[in-house]
Order: sequence, then structure tokens, then C-alpha cells
Amino acid sequence: MRAIAMTAFGGPEVLAETTRPDPVPVAGELLVKVTASGINRPDVLQRKGAYAPPPGASDLPGLEIAGTIVGGDAVELAAAGFRIGDRVCALVAGGGYAELCAAPIAQCLPVPAGLSDVEAASLPETYFTVWSNVFDRGRLQPGETLLVQGGSSGIGVTAIQLARAMGAKVIVTAGSADKVAACVALGADVGIDYKTQDFVAEVKSATGGKGADVVLDMVAGPYVAREVQCLADDGRIVIIAVQGGIDAGFNAGDLLRRRITITGSTLRPRPIAFKGAIAAALRKNVWPLIEAGRIKPVIHRVYPAAQAAQAHALMESSQHVGKIVLDWTL
Repeated sequence: MRAIAMTAFGGPEVLAETTRPDPVPVAGELLVKVTASGINRPDVLQRKGAYAPPPGASDLPGLEIAGTIVGGDAVELAAAGFRIGDRVCALVAGGGYAELCAAPIAQCLPVPAGLSDVEAASLPETYFTVWSNVFDRGRLQPGETLLVQGGSSGIGVTAIQLARAMGAKVIVTAGSADKVAACVALGADVGIDYKTQDFVAEVKSATGGKGADVVLDMVAGPYVAREVQCLADDGRIVIIAVQGGIDAGFNAGDLLRRRITITGSTLRPRPIAFKGAIAAALRKNVWPLIEAGRIKPVIHRVYPAAQAAQAHALMESSQHVGKIVLDWTL
């Protein structure tokens, strides 16, 4: 099969097309002929040598795919409601940058009605992440306010739409007026240009002084102390990335007085059963919203798979709004 591998750790130029043996699905897996592969920040970190695949996972990058089932145990497939020839999208622990990928059956979802494979490939990593962190860990409730740091990212555009669909108010930060406008067009109630505005003051103003109930933080570092300042009593900060650094100094007394929770998670190393439970929740609660058109994929650009290096360069430029996808048919 064709695949995109890393020739070394480094910049986007280390990504190169190669050939690899076809993967063979084991018990509990199915084999997908991949049409499209989503690009995500963890792929960039892996390419740089900063995010190793979990034990047993493919060394090829790629955490989300869409395509057609071409292999797997018939009994296991039937038990999950699948059969050979079905179109699926899947969250995988690695190996997504390839024409074939073995995926845990529990982490596969049918392609939502009306979506292309390219659109479906943009869903798994961000939707699994947002559901697990905003709704499970962050416990966001209808009527509450969610602050999303980085609203124009793939995670951000997903969080905006899901939170609004679930009845929450959404405030986002983004790095330009154009990105702020794009987030508002997707449903954000308030957009903040973090380069020209103080997000602490803006969040307090937008909430009548109360503050945000939940913060989805992809920055960490010095942002955490500022997030504590603009958090409501009993508020929750959920950290899912540390682009601003791992050291976060904040007033611990505020956590005591205002009953604040700071938590975080990484999804990739979690067990299949955990991710399977998220997949089931998405199929029940979110897939109907996508099929009804209330939530939509947001794709910034599609590249031929052979141009994975250019796709990574775009991701690192942060000039995109939404997802970047590789197409294996181009």
C-alpha cells in the first residue's frame, strides 16, 4: 500500500510517500480502504519527535480516517452493525496516513448520511476529543457558558457547534479579526481577538461579571492563571494541549474559595473500551445532528495525500480555519 512516513524527526519536509505492507486486522479490528485522512496537531508533534505512538500502534502518523470496510471478521462486524462495503470513519492510534488502515471496530462510526468521505475524515479526532473533554470531563450544561481558546482550530470549530447545539453559550478567542468573524458565523456568541483584546476582561463583560463555566484550553502555560480569573464559581478548566508551555502559575486560593476544577486529558493512549464508549455517545447524541444539518464539517483545504508535507506546513502556519484533510484519490 501507499503510505506517508517520516524519514526522520523534523520539519514538514521529512514526510515522504513510501510503500508499506498491507495491515492485517486482528480480533476486534476491521480493515478500511482509506479515501481520506484528517490532519491534526498531534501528527505535527509526532513528526517533530515530541509525541510517540502508544505501544503497539503503527509508526505512521494519522489519527482519523474515512473510507470503505474491506476486511474484518463477519461475526464481529455484524455485532457492531457493519458489513463489508460499508462506509465508515474511525479514530485510530496511528497509521491513518495510508491507503489501508486497521481500526478498532469500537472506534468506527458510519459516515453520516449526506457527507463525503473527505468530510467524514474531518470528524473523529475532534469530535471524540470535544465530547470527552467538554461534556464528560467539563460537564458543560445547557445555559452555561463555554470559553474556547483557539476557536478557529479544528477542535475549536467543533466545540462551537456542539456546545451551541447542546444549549450552551460560546465565547471564543482567535488570532485575527477574520478568524473571529468565522467563529461567530459558525455560532459563537462572542469572539475575542486575543492579539488586540484582553480575554479576561472581555469574558467578564460578556457574562455580566459572572465568568465562564467551562474553559477548553489548548494553550496552558500562562493562560491558566488568566482563565482562573475569568472563571465562574464552580467553574471547570479542561486542558487538552500545552502549546503555551507546561508551567502554569495560578492563585490556588481561588480554587478553594470558588470551588474551581482544573483537569485535562490526552485521548490517544486511552484504552479501546474508553474510546468505544465515546463513539457510542457520538452516534447517539451527535450523528443525528450532523445528518440533520445542524452541525457541519468545516474543512479549510484538501490536499492530495502525496502533498502531506504542504498540509503540515499549512497547519503549522495557523492560517487555517477548521480542518485540513488528505485525499487518497487525488
